[in-house]
Amino acid sequence: MSYYKVKGTYDVLPSEANHWIALENYVRKLFKTYNYGEIRTPIMEYAQVIHRETELSDMVTKETYNFKDKANRDLTLRPEGTAGVIRSYVENKLYATPGVTKLYYIGPNFRYERPQRGRFRQFMQFGCEVLGSNEPTIDAEVIELAYQTIYQLGLKQVSVQVNSLGDDASKAAYRKALVEYLTPFKDQLSKDSKIRLEQNPLRILDSKASEDIEILKNAPLPQDYLNEASKKHFEAVLSLLDSMHIPYEVNKKLVRGLDYYAHTVFEIHATIKGFGAQNALGGGGRYQNLVKELGGPDTPGIGYAFGMERLLDALNQEGIELADQATMDVYFITFDDASKNQAMKLQHQLRTQFISSDMDHLARGFKQQLKEALRYEAKYLVIIGEDELKNNIIQLKNTKTEIQEVISTDKLLDTLKERLNHDKI
Repeated sequence: MSYYKVKGTYDVLPSEANHWIALENYVRKLFKTYNYGEIRTPIMEYAQVIHRETELSDMVTKETYNFKDKANRDLTLRPEGTAGVIRSYVENKLYATPGVTKLYYIGPNFRYERPQRGRFRQFMQFGCEVLGSNEPTIDAEVIELAYQTIYQLGLKQVSVQVNSLGDDASKAAYRKALVEYLTPFKDQLSKDSKIRLEQNPLRILDSKASEDIEILKNAPLPQDYLNEASKKHFEAVLSLLDSMHIPYEVNKKLVRGLDYYAHTVFEIHATIKGFGAQNALGGGGRYQNLVKELGGPDTPGIGYAFGMERLLDALNQEGIELADQATMDVYFITFDDASKNQAMKLQHQLRTQFISSDMDHLARGFKQQLKEALRYEAKYLVIIGEDELKNNIIQLKNTKTEIQEVISTDKLLDTLKERLNHDKI
């Protein structure tokens, strides 16, 4: 019987893991620069955290993994990071801490959708949530952080698409106008948009169906229904982006995929080989009522998320190497039991100082051991033979310069620490 990974999932092999680790380390460093703290929440939540009455997006209604535990409780694997973070924010009373709360997360999410390039049923996201401020400065900072995340990676023509959905009053006025416009076209809408017309009509703006795109050409837009407070907020955000020289385009049809968004929404785009028009790498927006819906005080928030698989694919397409090639510091070449014992002892000393090393465990000959060392791209070889054991010395060879020297066994650790530190300069 053969066993395979679950459809829509993938294995990260050792040859690929260093790229993931490098991206995660880069993201953590950047978030720390902006004074964000990491939060880790469970991959599953009680269903009511995800399936809220006000959240009718396709992601929640069609794509979630739902199941009952042995106590017959309804659980859902998280399809995105925000709901779990807000649940934790409320449950742990983080709102009681004075000031703005800045959080970031990195972890897996789950959606039952058709697997395709860059889309999986288990996928990794990193993102952030900022809670406690309505100030446009926070909107601008979050957009700047999202922009810098992509720009600093070296991708080309990075830009922001941004829009405003307005506050609750503005959204309600726009929703009414949009429904009035679309209702005469109801029979011509796509199957999904007919349902959305009744439940969440703003999502029709995001439709890729050709019949919907044609109908929407003359549809009213959210910005036409912004009240003065919403206009003022959005103008302040754009002014701040201008002051930071963040390139942006106001996309009046941008709504994003979740129903809780209000005011500012945005996406980060870049020019990627092979991606064509599908060049959005991530995005997010502001929300006003989510904390209250999950049992907390009336607290505004804003956040974004990026899919790591898609981002790594983009880096690969553009030939950008984020991670240094994984190499080994030292490989020990041995010839008999006595030299193996000595190698084990010396490796213990090196590893306590985080100097990476390995040796042969298959009783192979010299040529096979040397081939293995080169496969691992070991920086140094330590050769221990009968004469070396007898005289308490070792042969140390730099694989790059091919310089080989004899040193005392008790000098190996200090010598390698000095040489390896010099190599990093």
